[in-house]
Amino acid sequence: MVFSVLCGQWPAPLACATLAASYPSVHQMTETILYSCQGPVGRLVLNNPERHNSLGSEQLTALVHHLADVATDEQIRVLIVTGVGEKTFCAGASLQELGSGQMDDDAFQRVPGLLAALEIPTICALNGNVFGGGVELAVSCDFRIGVQGSRMRVPAAAIGLCYPLSGITRFIECLGVNVTKRILVASEEFDTQAQLDIGFLDRVVAQHNLEATVNDFALHIAGLAPLAVRSMKNLLRQAARGAIDPDKAAELSRACLRSQDLKEGFAAKREKRKPQFKGC
Repeated sequence: MVFSVLCGQWPAPLACATLAASYPSVHQMTETILYSCQGPVGRLVLNNPERHNSLGSEQLTALVHHLADVATDEQIRVLIVTGVGEKTFCAGASLQELGSGQMDDDAFQRVPGLLAALEIPTICALNGNVFGGGVELAVSCDFRIGVQGSRMRVPAAAIGLCYPLSGITRFIECLGVNVTKRILVASEEFDTQAQLDIGFLDRVVAQHNLEATVNDFALHIAGLAPLAVRSMKNLLRQAARGAIDPDKAAELSRACLRSQDLKEGFAAKREKRKPQFKGC
């Protein structure tokens, strides 16, 4: 993606492929997966709408590469994951490659695993319907914003696949056992309201408002104290897994209490200005 620095806005997703090659902040391994960053916000774009943004070996390799870069980039405070087009965010793993034996479950599972393990907050901007492994990609993010009229379904049981244990665990951590049964065992299809009801979507907007809504939310999070944000995400992840380390929790809390960010937060409140957090 390329950004309009003057107006401070993200361009339309369909412009990604045209603009990517000419902008130095864009790292491109394949035209079907695009990564870019502007300031503290990173953006991963699935750019294969003709195939409903499904993920084959080439796309998965690129995603692993970019997620590894994000994990080590201290300048990035929030990551947006989205897709090109208005029909489908992601249809999951390439059924053609899965069926032919070109790709196994482990190859796909590395991507949601890396995404879920990021220390920074992640936002999934679902630009349309989501199916199969694309649903797991979404639940691997911290926040999910969808569009009106979208549908969600994991058809594994309908085609004879047993969903991998790591993915099942991720669904349970995010949505609970009963909802996971509806998604995986019953292979239900969920309309937009049902996605909100079960907690899969946090918010629904009109298609034309998705980009602005997600960008505003990302910039809001990027303006918060990074150390506190990462610490609380870490503890919430431990809590979801039912394995909180009290010593680690105390260590994270003490680090925030001793941080320059806390001093800056108090100073900004006293001086009635916007804080300038450094993440230390």
